Amino acid sequence: MTTKDITSFKNWVVIGDITNSEKYAYKILKKFKDKDYNVSGVYPKGGDNVYKSLHDVPYKIDAIDLCINPRDGLKFIEEAKEIGIENVLIQPGAESDQILQYCKDNDIKAIQGCALVKLGK
Repeated sequence: MTTKDITSFKNWVVIGDITNSEKYAYKILKKFKDKDYNVSGVYPKGGDNVYKSLHDVPYKIDAIDLCINPRDGLKFIEEAKEIGIENVLIQPGAESDQILQYCKDNDIKAIQGCALVKLGK
């Protein structure tokens, strides 16, 4: 699977600090919305219209965009596995050997790349 393939999915969740307009997670979420994707944000601290967990998202998630520190990212990858999410786009800086190995061991298709580049800035 390539970055192009993964962006063909329409139901997304961006995981990261989507509450701060200076952060990439915020910019990625906005870009997905601008491109008419069905997308929500997940951030452990929550916020207005922000879910704290993938379990809280009220629709079937096709793919997640992981844009959070790798030490926090693994728990979201584990949660994704629990609810049957099989596709993850891992932003630069959000990857770790542990996350990549977990994805490989659990049949999660993990693509490393930048959503902003693929979707067009």
